[in-house]
Formats: sequence, C-alpha cells, structure tokens
Amino acid sequence: MKAPRIYLDYNATSPMRPEALQAMAQTSAGIWGNPSSAHAEGRLAKALLEDSREALAEALDADPAGIVFTGSGTEANNLAIQGAVNAAGVEAPRVVLSAVEHPSVLNVGKMLEGIGVAVDYAACDGDGMVHPEKIAETLRPGTVLVSLMHANNEVGTIEPVAEAAKIAHERGALVHCDAVQSLGRIAVSVKALGADLLTVSAHKVGGPKGIGAMYIAPQARKRWEPVFHGGPQERNRRPGTENVAGAAGFAAAVRAATADLEAEANRLRSLRDRLAAGITSVVPGAVLNGSLGSRLPNTLNMSFPDVPGDALMMALDLKGVAVSTGSACAVGAHKPSHVLKAMKLGGGRRCGPIRFSLGWATTDRDVDRVIAILPSVMKRLRESGATCDCSG
Repeated sequence: MKAPRIYLDYNATSPMRPEALQAMAQTSAGIWGNPSSAHAEGRLAKALLEDSREALAEALDADPAGIVFTGSGTEANNLAIQGAVNAAGVEAPRVVLSAVEHPSVLNVGKMLEGIGVAVDYAACDGDGMVHPEKIAETLRPGTVLVSLMHANNEVGTIEPVAEAAKIAHERGALVHCDAVQSLGRIAVSVKALGADLLTVSAHKVGGPKGIGAMYIAPQARKRWEPVFHGGPQERNRRPGTENVAGAAGFAAAVRAATADLEAEANRLRSLRDRLAAGITSVVPGAVLNGSLGSRLPNTLNMSFPDVPGDALMMALDLKGVAVSTGSACAVGAHKPSHVLKAMKLGGGRRCGPIRFSLGWATTDRDVDRVIAILPSVMKRLRESGATCDCSG
C-alpha cells in the first residue's frame, strides 16, 4: 500500500480546515443573496458578512469598521500601499520597504518607482531581521509610508514591527504590515504592532483561496484612498459584490486557528525543532537560515551542502514529500532567493535552501518520515552529480 503524501508547505498554502469547508458549503447552499440587496436574502447575506468581519477583527485586536475584504493578500498589499501613496498629497512622496518583503510588496515598489515615486529599501541582518535603526536610517523627508512584514514567508524571522512603527510615526509616516504569514501562528494585534494598515490572507490559515483582507486603523482612514472605483461596497473602499461564502470560510478558519493559539504554536515549534535536529543529524553540513530565537513556530529554512534546492525539492516530491525552495510566488523564476541574498549569505546557501513549513495537520509521523528518507535522497542526488549555479 502506497504511503500517504506528507505536506510541509503551509507557508505556500494550507489544506482547508473542515470548519472552513463546512461554513462555505452552508453559506453557498443557503445564504446566497447579494449583501447589498435590501430584501431578506440580501439582509441575511449582509449579516453573515458582518459576522465574518467581526471574527477577523477579533483575531486582529482591531475595529471591525476597518476591515476591508479583498480578493487576496496580494490585492490587499497593493491596496494598502498604493492607497496610502495616492492620498499622501505631497509633491514627491517616498516609500520605505524592507529588503525582505514578499514579492507582492516589492513589485508594488517597482511599479511606484516607474511612476516617479522614490522607494528606499531598509537592509536586514544575517538572520533576515530589519532592525529599527535601519528603518530610521532609511527615512527621508517626504517618506509617507513604511512597509515592514510581521514575519518572513521564507525564513520565518519575526520582525520588530512595533519598534519600527514608533520611529516611523515620529517622522510622520504611516506603517503597513504584511501579516499574511503570522495570522493563526502567533498573536497578531494591530494595536500592539502600531500598524496603520495591515494585510492578511485566508488560505494561509486553512481558509479558502480567493479572499484576503486589509485593515485600516482609524488614524489612517483620512490618509488612504481607494484604488478601485465602482459600487459602495466595503464602505466605499473596495468595490464589487462581496465573496460572502469566502468570508464565512475565512472567519471559520481564523476562529479555529486562534482558538488555542499558544498550545498549537508550542506543538508546531516542538515538531519543527525535532525536524531540524533530525536533519542535522543525518545530513552533516545542513545549516539553518533565519533567526533562531525570533522565528515563526512552524517554519524551518535550511541549506544543504553541494545540492541545489530545486533538485532536492523534486527528489523529495517523488518520495511523497511536498516542500518548497522559498516563496511559492517565485517558483519558476530560477533565481536565488532575494531574502537570502538580502541576508548576505554565501552563494551555496542562497541557491540550495529548502523551506519546511508545518501546519494544523502535520503529525509526528510526518516529521519522522522526512528524517528517515533524507539520507538516501541526498546520496542519490550527490551520485547524480547535481550541482547549483550560484552566480545569481
């Protein structure tokens, strides 16, 4: 009998939680009205949409009136950053992005540069951490927004957002925080973080794909303007008929993910550390990338000596193990990780990283199986002569 596959790529996406599937099925079957309609079907849909908004706001320690449902985390990042820049009202606005942001933030920066907005990049240290003093050094007259992620999607490093936000606010800049990877894994409080704009995504926490959210804090609502134009949905911030079933699934997943957050974080941290210890015991020279102490409990990024990451990923896939070489949004780019490059790691470590990201359905058996098969997989790759061009 063929062994079941092992999925260790939760930072790319999570299997849907049963609670989210049930909520979406019930909504699609019985609450299908347009929430903008005044009749009973519409009012029922509107009530469920607002209940979902309140569930997400509770998880984020936020005001429900500031939650804006979007089509994805990428869309939310675009809306947050572009909306703040568009509303800045200064002749030559500047934006600060950390060098380790997700492509959905960095590529907004490239777009802004193309239309004449100055973008400054805050450097990180060798663990991928962007220290507050680096934010301070990067701020300039005219900086209207600082974007610093809560936790890095590739190496899991948790960033000092609250400290950076204090510095940015003292200089009059808004703060955007991409919390896509941290929601449901560690506590996320917009108040504690000091974020004016914060973005999340459903499918990372076991909800459906195709829905995300942006939070706009009260103090930022007059300093942000819509990017899309159409109907009055989402308090005139994001037009288009709302995805009520998706919002219900998002809310159900968030409730499940945050119901016993500390206990689940401890479980995942234990599995992650056991996996790391097992890997280093069977693969001499394997090295951890990212912070040891300030890291998501589910994330393990390791480089393997003399073996290209893409070849190792495929070899593990053939053995029934799903992992990744970094951000799923960069698959096919055939370039070294921009995160590891920003961390100034050596070429071999940039070219050969594997990200193991654990989640709600990961078991002890999964970890044991990966440790057991790694030696034979590594041996076969080395015998095949697989090499990595690390000149990028």
